Amino acid sequence: MINKESKLYSIVHITCPQCHEGKFLISNVYNLKYVGDVRQECDVCHLKYEREPGFFYGAMYISYALGVALFVTIWASCKLWFPSFGAWTQIGLVTFFTIVLAPYLFALSKIIYANIFISYKADAKPTK
Repeated sequence: MINKESKLYSIVHITCPQCHEGKFLISNVYNLKYVGDVRQECDVCHLKYEREPGFFYGAMYISYALGVALFVTIWASCKLWFPSFGAWTQIGLVTFFTIVLAPYLFALSKIIYANIFISYKADAKPTK
């Protein structure tokens, strides 16, 4: 399976990039009241997630890339496996999956962005 020391573990499980144990998000991905809200710090190792004010603005670029990847995947799948689908059907599918997956892609972009700048530490101890 996925090794706990890898960044992929933190991304897949949406956990703290430093200790891979604490929760990264405040709530469930699809709880629309708290969609995309990141905790102030890890409840295990007390790492502050936001390195500086506006730290997660860079995650917009990752979110854009994930949206483009979703569009290309749906378009290529329709062309490959369902060539009889018209343009409006493809637009409908892209719109549907974009709306349904938007909260997940938003959270995923933030955890990927955090993992770019924060490394795993096996001996992450509480800093307080």
